[in-house]
Amino acid sequence: MSVTANPAAGHPRRRQVLGVMCLSLLIVVVDNTVLNTALPSLAKALHASSTDLQWITDGYTLAFAALLIVAGALGDRFGRRGALLLGLTIFGAGSVAAALSGSAEALIACRAVMGVGGAFVMPATLSILTSVFPAKERAGAIAAWSGVAGIAIVVGPTLGGFLLEHFSWSSVFWINVPLVAVALVAVVTVVPTMSPQVSATGRRPRLDVGGAVLSALGMLALIDAVIEAGDRGWTARLTLAELVGAAVLFAAFIARELTAADPLIDVRIFANRAFSAAAGSVALIFFALFGSLFGLTQYLQLVHGYSPLSAGLRALPFAAAVLVAAPLSSPLAARLGARIVIPAGLLFMGAGLLSLHNLTPTTGVVHVSVGVALMGTGMGLALAPAGESIMSVLPERERGVGSAVNDTVQELGGSLGVAVIGSLVTAAYRTNFTSAAADAHLPGAIVQPARGSIAAADATAAQAGPYAASVTDAAHQAFTNAMTHGFLVAALVAVAGAALTAWALPGRADRRPAKHVATEAAPQIGEAVPVSS
Repeated sequence: MSVTANPAAGHPRRRQVLGVMCLSLLIVVVDNTVLNTALPSLAKALHASSTDLQWITDGYTLAFAALLIVAGALGDRFGRRGALLLGLTIFGAGSVAAALSGSAEALIACRAVMGVGGAFVMPATLSILTSVFPAKERAGAIAAWSGVAGIAIVVGPTLGGFLLEHFSWSSVFWINVPLVAVALVAVVTVVPTMSPQVSATGRRPRLDVGGAVLSALGMLALIDAVIEAGDRGWTARLTLAELVGAAVLFAAFIARELTAADPLIDVRIFANRAFSAAAGSVALIFFALFGSLFGLTQYLQLVHGYSPLSAGLRALPFAAAVLVAAPLSSPLAARLGARIVIPAGLLFMGAGLLSLHNLTPTTGVVHVSVGVALMGTGMGLALAPAGESIMSVLPERERGVGSAVNDTVQELGGSLGVAVIGSLVTAAYRTNFTSAAADAHLPGAIVQPARGSIAAADATAAQAGPYAASVTDAAHQAFTNAMTHGFLVAALVAVAGAALTAWALPGRADRRPAKHVATEAAPQIGEAVPVSS
């Protein structure tokens, strides 16, 4: 039978659409976290250097972040369903090529292709959700979408650990193929075809090619500077040059968008308090989360000696807490307001990080579980109301770009968290280990390689003979102390973010669309794809 939409009530298959969007999101998010567990195996199988491993990860991130805004705009103008199908196809093809890669260089290129696909998938999923659900149900749908994103972040390492215990490194890419195939069939059969988005004048807007180029180059420069700052240093010439270049490119982008007949995104939306404060809170959530995961992953695997699978299982309380808190976030926001719920979520994240601040090399797993559960509760509470605040002030025609903004600040916040917290932890570890090594009277020939990282210290200890135990003890204590200082910084960022968003977010009576935004009574939903009964 042919199914049509009732715009006032939303699309009749909206709950099935929600399931398809969550599956599509899960594929993209899980793939990145699964890959992290496979890096040691990739190093052996492909003879990849540490630089190669970094680019296997960063190649995806750079392509993904650079194209998010452009992909969201293309979806708005030419069809979000088509953008989703295109993204899934590219992502699946990139996964097959990655699994068959015979060199690190080939894998890096394939990861960049996967990043292109991911850039089309993520904005399409959220913008489609906001179009098929009526306003009264939209917050709940976004909560489910956000919950899946949070769960996927920590489920990925567990899945990766399982795959690597039974299969080769290529399995982390082959696993995408059946998932993408199922998602493609589901999109074709379940997701409706939506009417082309039109501008305020009633015509389909043209793509702002100049704005697209400026935004892509600006994001490319900014993300590369953030990623590489940990190794180069924040004051290195190339880092500073990229940061200045990014600022210039974004300034040019803003100037162009303010005068363009068909802007990629109306940048005046950032004057809306609900939009900007919510976007900032998303960035802070991912800053604290990814900055802390950088240390916690190494702590569980290198200090406690857990396998990737065992370490992933010990992080599952985070996923369980997200699963419980995310569905509660929308009713709480409706009752109390986003101005209360989003800062509360950040405070929960801060409390979880503070509870991990006193970890030692021998702390039991229950302590860790409580801390990550508090963090998961915070993310579950804050992420959906923030996403709903971002999307609710945008007209239908700009929701693809709005979703891309949400995804971009997630990516930027996470990258900054890893770069900033990672740099602090690395520097503190080196200082702590050097001091501990001097107290233990370790030879300089052992100290020099071991102070590079905790992984290097474990490798050095294996060949240190009578000094092995001293090297291991010093390294584990030095890293744990450094990591807990990183947790403290992340906690302070989360708490400061809570205070800032509580101040910046408008009260319930002040939550109005920006003046330039035309509100719509309902999404423009066209005929659905015919479905056989």
